[in-house]
Amino acid sequence: MITFVDQKKPAPFNVLPKIINGGIAGIIGVTCVYPLDMVKTRLQSQQIGPNGERMYTSIADCFRKTIASEGFFGMYRGSAVNILLITPEKAIKLTANDYFRYQLVNEEGVVTLPRAALAGGLAGMFQIVVTTPMELLKIQMQDAGRVAAADRAAGREVKQRTAMGLTKQLLRERGILGLYKGIGATGVRDITFSVVYFPLMAIINDKGPRKTDGSGEAVFYWSMLAGLLAGMTAAFLVTPMDVIKTRLQADSERRFNGILDCVGQILKNESVTAFFKGGLCRMMVVAPLFGIAQMFYFLGVGEMILGIEKKKSV
Repeated sequence: MITFVDQKKPAPFNVLPKIINGGIAGIIGVTCVYPLDMVKTRLQSQQIGPNGERMYTSIADCFRKTIASEGFFGMYRGSAVNILLITPEKAIKLTANDYFRYQLVNEEGVVTLPRAALAGGLAGMFQIVVTTPMELLKIQMQDAGRVAAADRAAGREVKQRTAMGLTKQLLRERGILGLYKGIGATGVRDITFSVVYFPLMAIINDKGPRKTDGSGEAVFYWSMLAGLLAGMTAAFLVTPMDVIKTRLQADSERRFNGILDCVGQILKNESVTAFFKGGLCRMMVVAPLFGIAQMFYFLGVGEMILGIEKKKSV
């Protein structure tokens, strides 16, 4: 039996400070890594031409071309939507995992590995309510710069897109469900990610040096390292589903008819390696995002703001 905390269930679980911690962690984390996320999206969504031509040949090439055509702040295209929605997304994800771990502590006061995986999976399931529209709008806005650059180079009219305009268009054409395009792929990706990430992060975090204040918590840099390593591992494992999700959500021309059709077309027109497009970039995004977010989450800013005694998480 693998355990994470050798103690009886602490009392009572306080939701509000956890939500504050998760929101702050998400905002800081996504602001730091957003340009890398932009590059990841563009690498994953680009289609290879009949003669093997492509707009971007590498991570560095995508960075260079994006900054050249859109300027430095072009690297933050769509970030307002992401930063706005990352607050509830990270608040839900991190708080839900803590809550379900608290509820799944067994009679010996420990969280076993299967229960930790279940808690993570449930957290991933809850977060897709916010994640799906956030990812859809973010990807559409990130890809808009690439489309505009291609139109400009071809002498075509460049259409300006905004997050609000895109939201209104989706609601007008498809209703509220239009914002949940790709929810199946998003759900599989995020639930699988959380099943891997949270137990692994807890295992690594439990093995590090502890604070000297008697709380029994890991020092802040070890929590960051735990988030980095667990995020890197989980990100790599779910990259194929992230590629499928990105293709579906960036598919403004409706080339794909669901997950299976997308998989079939990728295998037919490209190869198995296409499922790992942007994989390195994704690891470079997710690892620091979760490392930074996990560190700030454990700092307990919410408890300090509310004047609540911080209790060790299970």
